[in-house]
Formats: sequence, structure tokens, C-alpha cells
Amino acid sequence: MTSRFRRDIGIDLGTANTLVHLAGRGIIIREPSVVAINKDTREVLAVGEEAKRMLGRTPASIVATRPLRDGVIADYDQTLAMIRDFVKRSKRGFSLHTTVVVGIPSGVTEVERDAVLDACRKSGAHTAYVIEEPMAAAIGAGLPIAEPVGSMIVDIGGGTTEVAVISLAGIVHSRSIRTAGDEIDEAISAYIRRAYNLFIGERTAEQVKLDIGSAYPLEEERSMVVKGRDLISGLPRSAEITSVEIRDAISEPIYEIVEAVKLTLEATPPELAADCMNHGIVIAGGGALIRGLDELLSRETGMPVHIAPDPLSCVAIGTGRMLDMLNENPAIRRMLENASRG
Repeated sequence: MTSRFRRDIGIDLGTANTLVHLAGRGIIIREPSVVAINKDTREVLAVGEEAKRMLGRTPASIVATRPLRDGVIADYDQTLAMIRDFVKRSKRGFSLHTTVVVGIPSGVTEVERDAVLDACRKSGAHTAYVIEEPMAAAIGAGLPIAEPVGSMIVDIGGGTTEVAVISLAGIVHSRSIRTAGDEIDEAISAYIRRAYNLFIGERTAEQVKLDIGSAYPLEEERSMVVKGRDLISGLPRSAEITSVEIRDAISEPIYEIVEAVKLTLEATPPELAADCMNHGIVIAGGGALIRGLDELLSRETGMPVHIAPDPLSCVAIGTGRMLDMLNENPAIRRMLENASRG
């Protein structure tokens, strides 16, 4: 079947952002996982970047929300609308056959997995598969997943952190925790509310994390001014905060991630653990961009830690490469079919 009739699509359906990989073209969509709807008519008004700009700024009749929470579908209808919009934009032309591979957290239930597959099929996919996010991230990061050696990936997304040891194209041991970027943002908001009596929005908290957040002491500490609403007067106010404060504020979710890595290593067979010691741990996902996280993990585990070349795109790139392997390797097709059946 020629490419004119095929539109093979890989999707990283993330809590914070959704990335779409189109076969032969690479990543063509990278937008927030946000949907804006009319509360009265349930009509979808905007999806992605346009909808995110509405967060916290909509009139009473318009609701802008994230349809995914903790890496899984929280609102099925809105998720369906979002996937349908992204798939429609990806196809852009005459297509009789669309195969979709979607990355999902390794800890999802059968019901949650089936909801993702159903949403993809209703969005126009002829065939839909799911792949566990740590496997997709490892492929996207270029790890030798098919070889008889242990590779360790830590994928820190918006809603979940996935830790896995992979060998011979299979996940030997994995751990999925619902502590990730969103919890770090919430910890920042809670700290500023508690320490400064200042209420800030989730976009501001995320910006604080990106600008001055760190998991390990910096060579040169930073500071920034944040603006929000005074909890006492109700009026707009600003406050200056430092990277030292934010590091302390986010220490609890950061150490939950570190603990998940340690527990995964403890459950890994000795030979594979030795391989991981030799080759190191690879961090992917948006959480990999938190300054000093690699240093903290290295200190806590005694192992070398590397950040993936393009951490934000690893899962999407992995789903795209999986599509290529799907058409070339019957074993990969069987693996995806088994994963999609549970």
C-alpha cells in the first residue's frame, strides 16, 4: 500500500502535552493536552495551544481543562475530541488506512487501556495499538532494547513517572508512580501560598519550575519575581522567590521519584543491574529538564546518569520507530498486539 493511502501515526498522549509523529515526516504536532468547551452546549471550541491560552481566563460559559490526569483519561469525551483533532490535522489528505500507536503508562488498568484504544479508533484509526511509555521512551532515546543487556529508563512526564529496566525487547521490571511534573508544580504553588500568602495559577507555577527550579544545589543560585493574588487583601501582588526556596519546596515529589528508581533497582536481577551500572540510567520526559536531577540521582544511586538527547520527544520518537518496526518485523507486531490485548 503506497504512502498516499497510509498515514501511520505515533502519539505521545501526555498529561501536559501531546506529541504526534507522522511516518516519514517526524514530529508534526507538539501541543498542550488542553481542550476548551462551551459548558452549556458541550461544543469543543479549541484544542491544544489555543485552548491552553484560555486556562484561567475564560468566561463562565467556557471551560478549559486537561482531559487527562495522571497519564490516563479523566474525561473520555474531551480526550476523544482532542485525539480526533490531532489525528485529523495529521492525516491532511486522502487516506484509506491509518495505523496509530499510542504511548501509555505501564501502570494503567485494562479499562484505561481500552479507553485509549477506543478513542483512537473513533478518531479514524483503522488499526490502533498501545505501547508502554518506558519502552517507547527507551526506543526514542536510542537504547539497545533488543540486545541481551539491561537498559534503565526513567521517563518523568506531567502525570506519571515511569521507571523500567529493559532487555531483549521486553520490560523486565517497571514501576509507575503518579508523582511527576504536575505534583512538582502543585508543590511550588502550595509553598508560595504558605510562605507568601500569594495564590498563583498553574501556568505561573510551571514557569517558576522552568526558570529557577532545581533538584541539586546550583553553582549560582537564582531568583525571580512571581505575581498572583494576595490571599488576605484579594488584590494583585508580587513576591521575589529564590531557587533555594523552590528546591526545598519540591524536595518531597523529587525524592519520591528517586525512591521509585531505587526500588526498581532493588527488584532488578543482578546481571541486569550490573549492566545498568555499566551503562548508566537515562532520564527522559519533561522532568529531565529540572536542573541537577541527574546529579541527585547519580549521588543517590551511585550510578552514572544521562539525560536523553531530546527528552521531551523520546516517547513520540519511539512510537514512530515502533511503526517502522511494525511493518518490518512480525515479532514487533505480535508484541504490540499482545500489549493492546492486555
